[in-house]
Amino acid sequence: MNQKVDWFFDKDTKWQKEYKKLRAIIIDCGLTEELKWGCPCYTIKGNNIVLIHGFKDYCALLFHKGVLLNDSDKLLIQQTENVQSARQIRFTSIDEIKELEQTIRAYVYEAVEVEKAGLEVKMKKTSEYGKPEELEQAFLKNPDFKTAFDNLTPGRQRGYLLYFSKAKQSKTREDRIEKLMPKIFEGKGYNEK
Repeated sequence: MNQKVDWFFDKDTKWQKEYKKLRAIIIDCGLTEELKWGCPCYTIKGNNIVLIHGFKDYCALLFHKGVLLNDSDKLLIQQTENVQSARQIRFTSIDEIKELEQTIRAYVYEAVEVEKAGLEVKMKKTSEYGKPEELEQAFLKNPDFKTAFDNLTPGRQRGYLLYFSKAKQSKTREDRIEKLMPKIFEGKGYNEK
């Protein structure tokens, strides 16, 4: 156990008992405990395997390459439609974790084997994401804007494409593009300050 992570387990939260039980299970599987993204993350040779995190209605184990796991018990959940690699097992009680303890161990061991085998998730390329018509129109009106967008990292481009495309109405997509144009010219992602 890594003392730098203890604060996560010691803080008073709705999921404190569940977090501690998950920690014990994962540590017993021989993984290294680190703190990443403000959460306990368990690694092997520096590679992320599984992370413990919590939300209002559940706590979860997030398997970084969960899409590659067999999931014979059909426990893994894709958080959102755009998450390509990670998958969660969600819990709402300590009893649920205790009941699934052996299954959790099996999933952790399988995730370790996936990492040891060097398996990689084939990620969707930015070019495979559709561009909203409103963005294409903005590019035609302002070629410098297209250049600025093309100069963004692939991850930042995907972030914008997903955000723009999420809007149901054309006017909303246009407004989003117009509002975020200065950030794109600055080379920033839409969530960056």
